[in-house]
Amino acid sequence: MTLPSSRPKWPTLPDYFHDWVLVDVETSGLRPGRDRVLSLAMLTLDAQGHQTGEFSTVLNPGCDPGPVHIHGLTPERLADAPTFEEVAPQVGALLSSRVMVAHNAQFDYDFLAHEFAHVRSWAPVSRRLCTLALNRLVGPATSDLKLGTLAAHYGVRQEKAHDARDDVRVLSGILRGSLGAAERLGLSLPLLECPPRQDYRPYVPKTPCPYRNPGRMKSGGSLVQGMKIAITGDTQISREELVARSVAAGLNMMTSVSGQTSVVVTNDPGAASGKLRRAADEGVPLVDEPTYLRLLGNVQPGRAKGTARRRPAAGMPASETTAQPGPGPSVPAPRTAMLVAPTAGTARSLTGRRVLVLGGTHDAAAEARARAVALGASAAVNLSASVTDVVVLPGGEADRRMPRITALGLPVHDADWLLAPTPPPAQSAAGNQPGTGEVLVRGAVIDLPGTGTAWTVAATWRQQTVCEVDVVAFAVDAQEHVAGDEDFVFYGTPEHPDGTVRLATDGPTEQAVITDLERLPLEIHRVVIAAAIDGTATFSDVGAIEITASCGIGAAPTARATLDAATTERTMILAELYRRGESWRLRAVGQGYDHGLADLARGYGVDVTD
Repeated sequence: MTLPSSRPKWPTLPDYFHDWVLVDVETSGLRPGRDRVLSLAMLTLDAQGHQTGEFSTVLNPGCDPGPVHIHGLTPERLADAPTFEEVAPQVGALLSSRVMVAHNAQFDYDFLAHEFAHVRSWAPVSRRLCTLALNRLVGPATSDLKLGTLAAHYGVRQEKAHDARDDVRVLSGILRGSLGAAERLGLSLPLLECPPRQDYRPYVPKTPCPYRNPGRMKSGGSLVQGMKIAITGDTQISREELVARSVAAGLNMMTSVSGQTSVVVTNDPGAASGKLRRAADEGVPLVDEPTYLRLLGNVQPGRAKGTARRRPAAGMPASETTAQPGPGPSVPAPRTAMLVAPTAGTARSLTGRRVLVLGGTHDAAAEARARAVALGASAAVNLSASVTDVVVLPGGEADRRMPRITALGLPVHDADWLLAPTPPPAQSAAGNQPGTGEVLVRGAVIDLPGTGTAWTVAATWRQQTVCEVDVVAFAVDAQEHVAGDEDFVFYGTPEHPDGTVRLATDGPTEQAVITDLERLPLEIHRVVIAAAIDGTATFSDVGAIEITASCGIGAAPTARATLDAATTERTMILAELYRRGESWRLRAVGQGYDHGLADLARGYGVDVTD
């Protein structure tokens, strides 16, 4: 790899002028709120990139430091270190009035927010910038986007990985190089607003139930281990004690009611609670607290998870059926985007190339992207260093990116270029980058290797999109329904209680769903990933959405797809992760629906109130 011969210059675009605070934390684990910060390093820069301050310390977390073999921070080394409470004022002063920068910034931000919550305060961060997200937009010629790889690409020497002080020094060089690359491409920085949050609370894990759900409790029958139990209203003994006794008996305690709930415990069956309304709609039996306590004394043995599952009676396994939001009249038939095959006689391939389409109507642009993908290319939604060709449809000449495209010397074509049987021109200097992943057409499926590392499905859309887009996920069973409302992950509840599915937001035009497939309960057959538009806008206002699937933070994409809904949709199923025997698969879906997020969620069995 050839390193730059000189240090990258600080950018000159006014939009890039901010006071910065670069942050890196080393932690006892990966779950904010449950795990703690062990080491913290901060470096401040002014708007011209000059260093103005530095701070670093190890911290006594008051708990086991976790993987010492990774971070090297032993209990003995941390025993005499200050606590976060002792350094919080200094940390807060450095964060205040600056843009926080980190590699995988949501991780560092969430950990700091929880540490401030532990001392009854909140992180004074108003905006943050993720260098990982920024480089996903830039698309540098690297095999992946890990910190060490980007350091080498931008000519920054990395001396000691997983050392917070060295990592934040390396981050300063990566920020300088990344901003310079973004300026050359004319990219808007993916700055993310961080309004003050005081809702961070220590992580309280949901106790996993080791038994399968045997279904509803029969009238006059017994409780069986694995039954899903919901409690609503006031109880005579404390709710905590009632839940603890139930869990000890092998029951699965739920925070919401669904069609899979076995019984609801209530002392006031006439109350107008949402749980009781849902129980009535689903026909879930009710018992009062004294009856429930009596039944707790004689819970019958259940069937342990991990035993063989029965396959559906239909000829095809449920995991191989076409994805459809939950059954019922509330879910209309999908409108699908057009996929155009190459014209007969086209004997060339665009494999390995990356095509950006500008201008045209929504349908015309979607058709051009589909044709490029059918020829083996990947379709870009933003200008990046990985773009090799630009197709300009009518109106595209006025696109604000055209001056940059001209300056970069990228080949520019009209729509006929995608039909011509002549070979494509020689690859541009930008080139197609390594590690771009397998290109999937709509409906295509790939097998996901079991690696023990969580999978990330990220969605990206065009910068300067005029409307809000929200990415959500549904963890559904064989009947395509959530077992409870906690299986719906969205902006209001960005993480499943057991941490297996969570939402990450890395910038205004990028969100991701991170799923720990190997820890998902066996009842979960599918994780459906969707996007919804807030307000009256439709996907014609957004354009294409690109999805990438990768395993591990900063890893190269395993697969990518560019999805176009038609014109009137307000929600779209982007992709699904689903079981196939003992393994998992990814399907690129791209089904659009005219209704909003509330109707989509109801179709999957989520209890949504108007």
